[in-house]
Amino acid sequence: MSKKIVQTAGRDQLGDFAPMFAHLNDDVLFGEVWNEEAIDTKTKCIITVVALMASGITDTSLYHHLQNAKNNGVTKEEIAAIVTHATMYSGWPKGWAVFRMAKEIWNEETPELTEKDKYQNTIFFPIGQPNDAFAQYFIGQSYLAPVSSEQVPIFNVTFEPGCRNNWHVHHADKGGGQMLICVGGRGFYQEWGKEAVEMTPGTVINIPANVKHWHGAASDSWFSHLAIDVAGENTSNEWLEPVSDEAYGKLNK
Repeated sequence: MSKKIVQTAGRDQLGDFAPMFAHLNDDVLFGEVWNEEAIDTKTKCIITVVALMASGITDTSLYHHLQNAKNNGVTKEEIAAIVTHATMYSGWPKGWAVFRMAKEIWNEETPELTEKDKYQNTIFFPIGQPNDAFAQYFIGQSYLAPVSSEQVPIFNVTFEPGCRNNWHVHHADKGGGQMLICVGGRGFYQEWGKEAVEMTPGTVINIPANVKHWHGAASDSWFSHLAIDVAGENTSNEWLEPVSDEAYGKLNK
């Protein structure tokens, strides 16, 4: 359901001078018609802009409704197409007048998305902040985002293309280990002495305690996994040597 529209301009400006007009403006037009649910608010904004344009009304009221259209999701590309189409039926001077206002309202430059931003748009969990606390144990940039801090701690770990962590071991006298659940991109998991396993969204890896291993992104893909530490007795992590470029390069051929 759309957010309820509340308008007080009628009473603020004409409440004493024309109370009936103020009532019709605030309570009927905006209070009832704008909140009627058969048409969504974005569509109502477009209809209103076109109606005012066709009537030749290009004063502050049109400016307000153009701004309202932007606030309700009408993009720069959409308003340009809407005004161009309406110009064909309402007249060229009206189109020019509306475009002068629209250009001012939609004048902000949208920054180009970074590769990180583009990747973030493909996954459900946040990428989080640079994983600086463990940077010394990674080749390349990784990111860390807490998903759950109660009951079972869960973190979303994201690797930029080519990033991987060092060989390491999750030690435990009993229980322990770790689970990895891939939630985006493509990467690898490898245990010492075994072939690497490719990880794609939905891949679940169960890492036993006291097993030497590493995990990280493919050279041409971002990669994210949830990391879930399994409870155990006398648990600790031991970080070891980096994965060699030669061994890692063979996986990416």
